[in-house]
Amino acid sequence: MNADTGTEFSAYVVFERDEWAALRLSTPLTLSAEELAALQGVLEQVSLEDVVKIYLPLSRLLNLHVRSARTLSGVRDEFLGKPVGRRPYVIGIAGSVAVGKSTFARTLQALLARWPDHPSVALVTTDGFLYPNATLLERGLMHRKGFPESYDRRRMISFLADLKAGRSEVSAPVYSHQGYDIVPGQAQTISSPDILIFEGLNVLQTATLEGGRAPSIIVSDFFDTSLYLDAEEAHIQEWYVERFLKLQRSVFQNPTSYFHHYKDLSVEQAREVALGIWRDINLANLNENILPSRERANVVLRKRADHLIGEVWLRQI
Repeated sequence: MNADTGTEFSAYVVFERDEWAALRLSTPLTLSAEELAALQGVLEQVSLEDVVKIYLPLSRLLNLHVRSARTLSGVRDEFLGKPVGRRPYVIGIAGSVAVGKSTFARTLQALLARWPDHPSVALVTTDGFLYPNATLLERGLMHRKGFPESYDRRRMISFLADLKAGRSEVSAPVYSHQGYDIVPGQAQTISSPDILIFEGLNVLQTATLEGGRAPSIIVSDFFDTSLYLDAEEAHIQEWYVERFLKLQRSVFQNPTSYFHHYKDLSVEQAREVALGIWRDINLANLNENILPSRERANVVLRKRADHLIGEVWLRQI
């Protein structure tokens, strides 16, 4: 355990993999190998060993946070002299494209839902809050898709505000990765969850308004805690290229895929296209917007080249 990873991250206590695993204590393993396999992503594989050593201690920590938040809510109710009611505990998850956020979020959701104190755990990704392609084209933002300005932040904040205000049902737009666009007329309905996991590229970004003004409300204002999934830039680049090549041989072959025009590329050509997209869009977004928000996370989980989480940074101040 190291209390200082350099000036920039001195706010964190750093746990090596085995040190973090010891904090699991008696937290039971509630996922089978078959259930875990169903949560895997296109490229990402999560082993039961990783669940035991990383996810179970994390789920224990988050469970303690949820219980503490409920106790604090009870204090507020007593002070006000009337029950305010239970509000969902919101966990934000940020990180780069291709770092494995989706698989990480699904696995964490499954584990948290197995705690008896909070069986209802919803997962919403920010993809649904992207502007439709037609709007992005109209505004000249298609090449900036995934950057902060490509999201309907007003709608995103309204969704989170309604959730935190205790509305019994809230809805989020639905995004199709195959169609690479918002699905018209479809919505994901969230009904009074105990916990909401809100996952996306820029959820910890502070953002600015036109004229350089700081907004009065940002997305992370609604988070009770936040996680950042991290890795070396070179590793994420390779994972992105590997994922692109795998999708090019599978999903892109479907005529309904937005990227169907890449279906006949050779491996060398596909790799070059993937590297170009990575450099021009995803790497720029990582360096400009995503990585600078890392220091705002309560927990940073640092992945190794083999996709396993090797370090956990726990904010102490």
